[in-house]
Amino acid sequence: MVEVTVEETVSCTPEAFLALVMDPRRYAEVDRKLGRIDWVRADGDVTEFRFRSVLPGLGPGPKIVSRMTLTPGRRVDVRLPDRPENRLARRLSTFEASFECVPAAGGIRVRRRIAFAFRAPLRRLVEPVLRRRLRADVEDEVRGAKRLLER
Repeated sequence: MVEVTVEETVSCTPEAFLALVMDPRRYAEVDRKLGRIDWVRADGDVTEFRFRSVLPGLGPGPKIVSRMTLTPGRRVDVRLPDRPENRLARRLSTFEASFECVPAAGGIRVRRRIAFAFRAPLRRLVEPVLRRRLRADVEDEVRGAKRLLER
């Protein structure tokens, strides 16, 4: 398993940060792992979107559907739902991610967590690359979100 957690203080409200996350087209401006987005469907505190994943150092992956669930003012949890579009990805890997916001001096403290695990034989090929490249990618992503929100 490859797991990365990055924390950053951002001068905004939790609602502003989480609204950015829940808008995948806008968030794609700062997250290189989100390739071309085909569609977005929002229903209350749940947003699903279909996109081509782009893992750092590995290039484009299959098109998948991601489901984000908002806990208002606190966090967003991201998973791959059990859908036909995710059959291959779910067979070969596991994925989970989250964004958590807590009050801090000058704004909020954002904790971004992302975790991947791959089944053999992909594990030996993919996980070493992600161990080398994922942390820097997620750090750039969170700094990009900070810049976007603090303009």
